[in-house]
Amino acid sequence: MQLRFSTARGTPILCDSTHTLLGTIAGILIHPDTGVVEGFFVHASAGEGNPFLASIDIVRWGQEVHVHDPDAVFPAQERIRLQPLLEDERLVLGQRIRTEDGLALGRCRDVQFDTKSMRCQWLFPRRFWRWQRPVPVADIVEIRRDAIIVCNPERPVTVQEEVAEATSPLKILKQLPDAG
Repeated sequence: MQLRFSTARGTPILCDSTHTLLGTIAGILIHPDTGVVEGFFVHASAGEGNPFLASIDIVRWGQEVHVHDPDAVFPAQERIRLQPLLEDERLVLGQRIRTEDGLALGRCRDVQFDTKSMRCQWLFPRRFWRWQRPVPVADIVEIRRDAIIVCNPERPVTVQEEVAEATSPLKILKQLPDAG
């Protein structure tokens, strides 16, 4: 299922074994080098620290997020594997998006990810109060501390250029059969 993070925020997290509510999704952690959703920060009424749910602990995703074990949600600081990622200053959400030529596209205000593979697929930039054209993750060249760098957009071909190319004498001569 394709899901935007803005619609996933606030989704309840339920434990299948104890039938208890563990919290709701509050934030997302995306690996800046691979585009993999490592997990979600959780808003929980109980618990200390910064509760976190790893993507690998999610059993299924529907109207709620289901996990097998209530211990799936625990402080992010206790997950040793995530420490370098938590300390990394290269963010995805909230980061500026620029082309290779330096053209500012806006800030990344939302992402779309697949709930099965847990991979980001689209970035949604916003500039001032308006949403801009979505950027596929495949167009990302580099994620730096100061910006997400994406490929330069291809220049659209105008109608006049198409007509000029179709009626060019060289193209017409190439289409004529040999008189041989």
